[in-house]
Amino acid sequence: MTDNGASSLAPLVTGAEIARLAGVTRAAVSNWRRRYDDFPAPAGGAANSPLYALAEVQEWLDKQRKGQEVSPEVELWQAMRAAYGEQMVAGLAEVAGVLAGKREPGLPKDVATRVHGLAQSEAPVDLVNALTERFIDSARRAGSDQVTPERVVRAVCHFAPELPADATVFDPACGIGVLLLSVASKPKMRCFGQEMDADSARFAQLRADLLSRSGVRIVAGDSLRADEWPDLKADLVVCDPPAGVTEWGREELLLDSRWELGTPSKAEGELAWLQHAYAHTEPGGHVLMVMPASVAYRKAGRRIRAELVRRGIVRQVIALPPGTATSHALPVHLWCLRRPESTGGADANHTVRMVDLTDNNPDGDLEPRCDQVTDVPLIELLDDIVDLTPGSHLRSQHRDYPGEYTALRKNLEDQIRRLAALLPELAPGGGPGSLDGATTSVADLARAGLVEYDGAEPVSASELLDTDYLQGFLRSSVNARRSTSASGTHRLDTRGSRIPRMGIDEQRRYGSAFRALSEFEEGMRKVDELCRQLADVARDGLATGALTPKE
Repeated sequence: MTDNGASSLAPLVTGAEIARLAGVTRAAVSNWRRRYDDFPAPAGGAANSPLYALAEVQEWLDKQRKGQEVSPEVELWQAMRAAYGEQMVAGLAEVAGVLAGKREPGLPKDVATRVHGLAQSEAPVDLVNALTERFIDSARRAGSDQVTPERVVRAVCHFAPELPADATVFDPACGIGVLLLSVASKPKMRCFGQEMDADSARFAQLRADLLSRSGVRIVAGDSLRADEWPDLKADLVVCDPPAGVTEWGREELLLDSRWELGTPSKAEGELAWLQHAYAHTEPGGHVLMVMPASVAYRKAGRRIRAELVRRGIVRQVIALPPGTATSHALPVHLWCLRRPESTGGADANHTVRMVDLTDNNPDGDLEPRCDQVTDVPLIELLDDIVDLTPGSHLRSQHRDYPGEYTALRKNLEDQIRRLAALLPELAPGGGPGSLDGATTSVADLARAGLVEYDGAEPVSASELLDTDYLQGFLRSSVNARRSTSASGTHRLDTRGSRIPRMGIDEQRRYGSAFRALSEFEEGMRKVDELCRQLADVARDGLATGALTPKE
């Protein structure tokens, strides 16, 4: 082994990178770690994501000649891809059926030969797991929602409650069973699943059989429209529901008893799946739902979210790091619900825990820091929006109210002093109407070439005319009246407006005053916005206890 100083500088690789280097699956690399005592020891990383020295890995591969040949598992995968194409789940089910001792007459000869050959040296469960991992990896690269991504599975397992060894776990949209079998990992747990795609459901059940999980029952069917387990009550329900699906059966399910929190709208299919999952929990049971971030604030779901909060059902909402859901960066939340032990509403003094991990690496630590967690009282959530987005509550919880209030107040004081200085000193004039005698229209000025239009407002095109003088008079109430139609509709038509005739020096004197007034108006708008911000910060700071009145 290399000494520690050199090791810290040597390139490190993950198990996935070793698999790509050797042309095998990651499951094959895991098998090598278990089977070969001389496989390189981890040189860094964590227990569940070790890193290896690249030089040691290359040396080991060369010695074993693993890097010079294509794995039989890869050859099998390639043969299956050629035979099944986009129907790969059907192929996985047929291969799993052969390995489980079931006759599969439709299995192509080339695939069957390779499966029987590998079965002589590989345990059936290891081979199926390797193929499953390769399928998941290919689905991840394609951004497919056909299977629950491994990062989402890891997050659900991390935040799932501790369950008894004989607990009942249910997944109503289980796909190929990855999430269900990962969460319910103890052999005596009773697992139930339903999946709309028949090939996925069959493969999930066969894989469970190969894992010797006798307590697993997975069936095909639409769980919302044709619930296979209507009387099932589980200790834990996990679900990564179809996202953005509007045709989930609302019309035929309008009077369904599962909508105890409110009938979901057509656009809120995810909240239909949530209530379906909740209907299958026993008192004290838990639900972990993978949800698009928009479900936390969409207007259509406000009433159902309010009931979840009011009854103390939603216990925790976790905003997972971008990139957790798929190969792209769509945000995803994990909603943690719990059915109360008895009826009668929310638990006393209950809060909803908000966890914001959006700044974290999707492959990094899922344990939140103290500044990423806040417990929000129910009453604070029950407003017109019922926003369950963790980030919005974390931002208000960790705001520096004293610092903001001090800075805004100083800014306001500076702006007010500046406003007073901006006001021009004005002396009494000749009285109203004293400038009406010698005037000219803007249209005449334009024909004389003294005015041009830069957008909607006219500007001077000559040294004989001052722009601030021109625009100041055009914005006066007299010219505003000239620009108003008989019906009272305001239109900006400056060509009919009139301005006094003055020499250029007198124009500039007026223009300077008009320019100061324009800057004063702009300053007033800033002061108005500052006043609103200051009032909001002061009010919220007092309400949260971050600020207190001086004695």
